[in-house]
Amino acid sequence: MAEDTYLLDFEKPLYELEQKLAEMRELNKDNAEDLSNEISALEERVERLRTSIYRNLTRWQRVQIARHPQRPYTLDHIEALTEGFVELHGDRKYADDRAIVGGLAEFKGSRFGGSDRSVVILGHQKGRDTKERKFRRFGMPNPEGYRKAARLMEMAAKFNKPVITLLDTPGAYPGLEAEERGQAEAIARNLMEMSRLPVPIVVVIIGEGASGGALGIGVGDRILMLENAWYSVIAPESCSQILWRSWDYKEDAARALKLTATDLLDVGIVDEIVDEPVGGAHRYPDQTFDHTGRAIASALDSLTELDTETLLDQRIEKLDGIGAYSTEATPA
Repeated sequence: MAEDTYLLDFEKPLYELEQKLAEMRELNKDNAEDLSNEISALEERVERLRTSIYRNLTRWQRVQIARHPQRPYTLDHIEALTEGFVELHGDRKYADDRAIVGGLAEFKGSRFGGSDRSVVILGHQKGRDTKERKFRRFGMPNPEGYRKAARLMEMAAKFNKPVITLLDTPGAYPGLEAEERGQAEAIARNLMEMSRLPVPIVVVIIGEGASGGALGIGVGDRILMLENAWYSVIAPESCSQILWRSWDYKEDAARALKLTATDLLDVGIVDEIVDEPVGGAHRYPDQTFDHTGRAIASALDSLTELDTETLLDQRIEKLDGIGAYSTEATPA
């Protein structure tokens, strides 16, 4: 296995078969004997196995994919979807939180079947190595991160720029200093301000969407969700610990939480699932960026046609509808 290859348990059989295929192709180059038939048969076998694995994932396996260390993060999406990104720093009150990045950019909608437009784009940023993970606090924001996000969105409203937010966090930072500086208040204020922000907001859940840490920048007019992302009030391990006093039941917790894109589309929490290539975003990031860009372009094109009053009315109606249920008896 290559040093930079990180494999989940259920990916290992596929990786081993792909390695055999690569070896056979190499042999075919240097060998006078034609191995084309054998290679073709093995290619079909690899494709069947890949499809079988990734089209039949459990909820817990999707959680694992969402956490894959080679999965594209917020800055990767910003680089692929925009040009001229200018990162802005600080909440103008306490500090600059590196767990949330954001700024001004030109969204290249014409690449994805839409219109080019200036936007404010922001999201959670994790780290690739130990040093960066510590620097970014694994994508877990402090209150100043949410206040920075609020400042950027207020700027977007002032200059009439749409907002794109990218969600990927295991949760808000749980440290004592975060509570001392008003973690809950910062998240709550963002919920209030985003609900009445007079510009379009497109939210994309690109990886992990855990609890208030994700929701703090997750109120929007369109909620898009990558196929292998997850979004829930609590992580499966934490839910398992609370209910069973052990992390051993995390797979059961993931099933009960119904935290996948399909689950959330069914209950109206997300508006659209962004397809990932078979194998996941970490294997084919360019295809993932293309699918994501097209979904964002379509959402922005439709939202920017609305006047402010209609935009806000529809947003409030959408928020009011989340969690609604009927007590009527089901006909026999």
